[in-house]
Amino acid sequence: MADLVYKNVMQDLKRRINDNQFPDKRLPDERSLSESYEVSRSSVKRALNVLAQQGIIFKKRGSGTFVNPLYIKNQAVFSYEGRNLGVTDSMRVDGKKPSIKLLDFQVIPATPELQQDLFLNADDFVYQIKRLRSLDQQPVMIETGFIPIKIMPELSTTVVSGSIFNYLEDNKHVSVTKSFMTVEAEPSDDKDQELLSLKPTEPVGVMSGIFFLDDGTPFEVSNMRIHYKYMKYNNFVDLDAD
Repeated sequence: MADLVYKNVMQDLKRRINDNQFPDKRLPDERSLSESYEVSRSSVKRALNVLAQQGIIFKKRGSGTFVNPLYIKNQAVFSYEGRNLGVTDSMRVDGKKPSIKLLDFQVIPATPELQQDLFLNADDFVYQIKRLRSLDQQPVMIETGFIPIKIMPELSTTVVSGSIFNYLEDNKHVSVTKSFMTVEAEPSDDKDQELLSLKPTEPVGVMSGIFFLDDGTPFEVSNMRIHYKYMKYNNFVDLDAD
C-alpha cells in the first residue's frame, strides 16, 4: 500500500510537470505537497527522490526543488509511465493527437524465434499485427507485434485498431508492466520511406523487444520502426556518492 501511495504522488507530479503546471519550475515544499496530496511526508520524500534519480527534478540546497529544464526541453515522444506500457497512452508531443491505421492483421504459425521469445509450443499460433501510428496525421511509427492467440483468443480488427494494452486491462484485468527493449538506428528501407515519408538517405530508429504481463508471462514481441525525428534518448548521470 505504501508503494502505491508514493507512486501515485510521483506519477501525478510527473503529469503536472509535463503539463507545465509549475511555470516558475519550482515545486511546492514537502510539507505543502504532503497536505495537498493528503499523504505522509515520507511518501512525498520518496516520490521526490525517485523523480530526482530520474533526472526530472533537482534539489538545490537552501532554495528548494526545481524542474530540470533539460527534461522539459528534451522529452521523448514515448514516455512510458502510469498504468501500463502501451504506446497509445505514452505518445505525447505538445498535445498532438495520436491515431492508428491498421495495415495488416492475420494469424500465423509461431516461428521458432517467437516460440522461444513467447514461451510457445511448436504448434502454437500468433496474431501478426501491423499498424501505422501518427501524430496529427504525420506518420511516426510502423509497429509490428506478435501476440499468442491462447492469451487473447478474442482479438478483432476493432480491438487492434485501438489500444490493445488498455483493452487487456479493462477486459481481462491484467496489465503489461514490464518490458525488455533494445534501441538502435539503421538505414531506412523502401517500406519505411513509403509509410514514414522518409528520403532514401534518411535513417529509421528501431525499438524492439518483449512486453510482459504483471505475472511475468511474455505477452508480445514488438518491433517499432520510428521516424528519426521522433527518436530521442535521455540519460541522467549522478556521480554524487552519498
